[in-house]
Amino acid sequence: MSDRKISICQGDALELFKTLNDSSVDLIIADPPYNLGKDYGNDSDSKDFDDYLDFSRAWLKEAHRALKPTGSIYIFMGVRYISYLYAILERELGMSFNAWITWYYTQGIGKTKGFSPRHDDILFFNKGKKFKFNLDPIRVPQKFYRQRNNMRGANPGDVWEFSHVHYCQDNRLNHPTQKPEGLIERMVLASSDDGDLVVDPFSGSGTTLRVCQQLGRNGVGFELNPDYVQMTQYRLSLPFSGFDGVDARMERVPNDMNDPEMRKEYFRNHIQWFLKNHPDSIAEFKRQVKEKYGDDILAESDPVGQLDLL
Repeated sequence: MSDRKISICQGDALELFKTLNDSSVDLIIADPPYNLGKDYGNDSDSKDFDDYLDFSRAWLKEAHRALKPTGSIYIFMGVRYISYLYAILERELGMSFNAWITWYYTQGIGKTKGFSPRHDDILFFNKGKKFKFNLDPIRVPQKFYRQRNNMRGANPGDVWEFSHVHYCQDNRLNHPTQKPEGLIERMVLASSDDGDLVVDPFSGSGTTLRVCQQLGRNGVGFELNPDYVQMTQYRLSLPFSGFDGVDARMERVPNDMNDPEMRKEYFRNHIQWFLKNHPDSIAEFKRQVKEKYGDDILAESDPVGQLDLL
């Protein structure tokens, strides 16, 4: 991947957007401040309501200008402002709505007066009617084997379950809203191709750039806080041993796979299809294989242990 370019630029996103040529970007993944008063080392998350909408409108216009006609944008946003962003994207910028994705996580803020939040929302819009969407790289394993099913896997749907990057994890950085790499991996694989340009205008801890680095995309990040720029540069220098965060469905073994020869072929493909960027999940997949189909299935399909090297 030495021919791929990954860069992090320190400065204001709105000004840095202006350095991008018209119709030059394949994919934008944006995790802007939600305007909830979080501490990002500046005042970016504490604007008046109307000021925040003006800020959102300004950077979204720049994003729209920079996207290719076939380009797409994913935007993380909290509930207070997401409907306003939807209106800007659809009604003011004329973009095409694709999906309102729910990122579900099992742990979050606890509340005693009301329901505890357990999800974030992600808007997925395309600049035009023709856009890139690669389904095969993001499929999830089928729950059951059926002859009519595509055993390459099913569409993951618009509810995504990924755990937060918890403070006890080795890869947790000093950033208040670090996103799981597996979550960003799905967006990058779905909506860009090898060598495409992906831009993250609110780069934060550098998750999008780290994912692009490993998936063969060109990546550009904008970040206001110089400490986070240094954090990202350090993160990009680390050796790669797999993405953090995995959709638990990637580890599941389809039921009713009664033909031994078919099982052998499927088990080899499963790891390549679903777990090649998540080696830490292979052990759980193997455990489920043993539980459902016996001790010798993986040994028979992989007598020299090649699956452990994927």
